[in-house]
Amino acid sequence: MLSYQKGQVTLAQYKLLLCSLYEIYQALEEELERNSNHPSVAPIFFPSELGRLESLEKDLEHFYGQNWREKIIAPKATKRYSHRLRQIGKDNPEYLVAHAYTRYLGDLSGGQVLGRITQKSLGLRSAEGLSFFAFPEVTSPNLFKQLYRSRMNSIELTEEKRKGVLDEAVYAFELNIQVFDDLQKMLSVTEKEKELEKHTTSFKLGNEWFWDS
Repeated sequence: MLSYQKGQVTLAQYKLLLCSLYEIYQALEEELERNSNHPSVAPIFFPSELGRLESLEKDLEHFYGQNWREKIIAPKATKRYSHRLRQIGKDNPEYLVAHAYTRYLGDLSGGQVLGRITQKSLGLRSAEGLSFFAFPEVTSPNLFKQLYRSRMNSIELTEEKRKGVLDEAVYAFELNIQVFDDLQKMLSVTEKEKELEKHTTSFKLGNEWFWDS
């Protein structure tokens, strides 16, 4: 999944990434919605401006078809990430702030660049399949990020909970790294299986030709 750093991405990489992002954002946005009245969550709850779930559903349907839900696959790291979001949504809703900040502002900051890389790499002529990178309700990403940080700073927390949120932000980065690492492993296994299948097919065909002669 490091291909983005090289300015390119394959269709297989992008489709797997979308699957994991869907599971992560499904958990994050459902927990944010469920805790939207919590004093730590309410100030940074912007479903119209930042919500990614609907965009991801559009992209997944574009690449996988109408029955895309039946085709989603995600590595163990994605499952762990989703489980963590469900857990803190229940036990420590204030920790959701760390994950919302990490995911949303990261996507908002790099979304346009990554969108262009994806479109160019995959040879897409339109924005279909790239909805995830678009934030139509955010007219100025920079101004919105300032607003978001201001709202975050307005949240009142005890020193203990503040430290907990900061520690959770570090953990959020770690979870994201684990997801990308697992996705890369999945792709490597898939590529090896395809290569093995290719060689096996060639061997079978070669044997059939040899014996038939």
